[in-house]
Amino acid sequence: MAFTLYQLDGCPYCEKVADRMDELDLDYETVWVDALHSQRNEVKRVSGQRGVPVLVDDDRGVTMAESAKIVEYLDASYA
Repeated sequence: MAFTLYQLDGCPYCEKVADRMDELDLDYETVWVDALHSQRNEVKRVSGQRGVPVLVDDDRGVTMAESAKIVEYLDASYA
């Protein structure tokens, strides 16, 4: 599985997703983003917006934002 999780240090929503991925024993790469929204160009390029968390699931061709939706997706697809 090839996951990339874009997250901000100290972001509780990002931690929620990372914790769930750890609980599901999913390996993922973390890309730490800048605190300034205006500097999150890579997140914008990948997801079309600058908010985090953003999960990219390369195996399924899925890119999504919003922690609740990501956790729901992970539970439905990998739990």
